[in-house]
Amino acid sequence: MAAREKEDRKESVSWIQKLAENDIWRKVILILGFAGIALIFLSGIFQNHDSKATNAQAEEEPTKTTAQEYTQQVEKSLTELIGNINGAGSVKVLVTLERNTQYVYATEEKKTTQSTQDQAANATVKNQENDSRETKYILVKGADGSQQALAVTEVEPIVKGVVVVCEGGNQPAVQKDIIDAVTTALNLSSARVCVIKAK
Repeated sequence: MAAREKEDRKESVSWIQKLAENDIWRKVILILGFAGIALIFLSGIFQNHDSKATNAQAEEEPTKTTAQEYTQQVEKSLTELIGNINGAGSVKVLVTLERNTQYVYATEEKKTTQSTQDQAANATVKNQENDSRETKYILVKGADGSQQALAVTEVEPIVKGVVVVCEGGNQPAVQKDIIDAVTTALNLSSARVCVIKAK
């Protein structure tokens, strides 16, 4: 058995030696090795390029919340908050908005000033100045290739009023606690918060 293994090793070594001694096979092996290294290198470059493009697209597109989504989020948060107040019981909340979400876009301003001076024969000098301003929105390409204005900031909607309907809405102490919680959470005046008893 050991003799046969030695013989197999000699055959495999002699086969490798034959390939190494043959110039054509040596060149083929060398070219295949360089091609493999090049493929590994190129796959790394393309992976990095794709991930950078994906990250750039994610950074370009801010998440835009609609007015309905915003009111639902606020209503859910207030329902959880008020539900934890002693004596409130089951709670339903309605939030109305004074203004929807507003976006402030990046702009580029171009100002030109033109002045002219006229002098008449009787030594009267007349000066004229014209100022003009041109404002353009800065546009960027979106993920789909379309041109979009570059949003700098997102101004949240302004809450107009809050109605809270709860089981303990007829108790003055509970009403006060709910009004205090809502006015503090949303920075509203107490005149914009209504607490009533559920039927």
